[in-house]
Amino acid sequence: MLAPLQLDRIQEAVRTPQGLLDLAAVLLCFGVAYLIARRVYRRLPASEPGSRLAQIGAGSVNRLIFPLAALVLLWIVRGALRTTHEPAFFGVAIPLAVALALIRMFVYGLHALFGPGAWSSGSALGYTVWGGLLLYYLGILQQIGDTLADVKLPIGKSELSVLDLGRDALAVVVAIVLALWVSSVLEQRLMRTGAGDTNVRAVLAKVLRAVMLLIAVLVALSVTGIDLTVLSVFGGALGVGIGLGLQKLASNYIAGFTILLDRSVRLGDMVTVDTRHGIVTKATSRYVVVRGLDGVEAIVPNEIMVTTTVLNHSYSTPDVKVGIPLQVSYDSDLELAMRLMVEVANRHARVLRQSNPPVVLIQRFADSGIDLELGVWIRDPQAGQGNLRSELYLEIWRAFREHGIRIPYPQREVRLIGGGPEPNQGSTTGDRPN
Repeated sequence: MLAPLQLDRIQEAVRTPQGLLDLAAVLLCFGVAYLIARRVYRRLPASEPGSRLAQIGAGSVNRLIFPLAALVLLWIVRGALRTTHEPAFFGVAIPLAVALALIRMFVYGLHALFGPGAWSSGSALGYTVWGGLLLYYLGILQQIGDTLADVKLPIGKSELSVLDLGRDALAVVVAIVLALWVSSVLEQRLMRTGAGDTNVRAVLAKVLRAVMLLIAVLVALSVTGIDLTVLSVFGGALGVGIGLGLQKLASNYIAGFTILLDRSVRLGDMVTVDTRHGIVTKATSRYVVVRGLDGVEAIVPNEIMVTTTVLNHSYSTPDVKVGIPLQVSYDSDLELAMRLMVEVANRHARVLRQSNPPVVLIQRFADSGIDLELGVWIRDPQAGQGNLRSELYLEIWRAFREHGIRIPYPQREVRLIGGGPEPNQGSTTGDRPN
């Protein structure tokens, strides 16, 4: 199917009616494929804004339709024309359609794997493939291949050509990229399903990615002709490296799988680790992301989550208690103040009223007043606690002012002992008091 161009044959074909018919058939195939691609694209359902297809772009999917449709049409038309003569130009058009399909399929896979921001245009990959095809058609690529095959690199007791080395490296890279792409698609489908626990699905997704990478590497090494028994030596060296310099990294990975399996920390939990308090938004095999209520995200290694004390505020239930301390004066109606605080809390939308109703407790009799604490329970701590305290304080202040409940402020009473003269009388003799 792929052969260098024979310019003399192309010139002869252009001068004959059959050659012009073949050229028109090739152009017609590409034109019909273009119309099919546009028609299919218009009938594609609109993707949701937050979906993966919307992030990658529906145009990336549509760009695959044109080369695939052109390739199918070219094969059909060539088979029909072969009944009368050997068609020209199809030996050039079919490889071009195949190259275009592979380029766009590979770029689409990179979009799905790394996101729309990376490899957005794919121009470098396209230029590389088109340049390789041009060199092959002109017969230059074969000469470059022969030159690279003659350049030998001594590796131990054997020699390896530069051509074989480049081809083997390309096979490994392609196998790894395809494995990451397939595992990423399967991971997205697995995480979108509602069946099972979130941590179990996360563990299965990570194990699936590791298995896919391992299979890809083994297949690539087999294709390149490398004996897989050398992996035993590599495994021993890797074990020594982990034992000497990669202890922290290995412990983080092991701790990550431990956290996901024992379900001590799950996505969406409200936790406190060291000085960070927030919600677990992401759990990987190496670290856990804790997003604070101030928007700052802390990347906590899994080893810390396992070896230190972690306060999980939503381990068994998402309910969280919020304390609101307050002080009223001694001459205020204490029972009325406590009742007003409970009524204000019950009117707030975020405060629970059934399972854990609001309650006011007397803490102590302080110097300036009576210390009270309003305890309320909420079920959405991720929405913030500072704003809740502010709203309750404001409503309590309004209720206290309406009913004459005073909030005291610190006062100090100073008494002069010794019977000295009054400040407004003074002493003219300068005698000191006895």
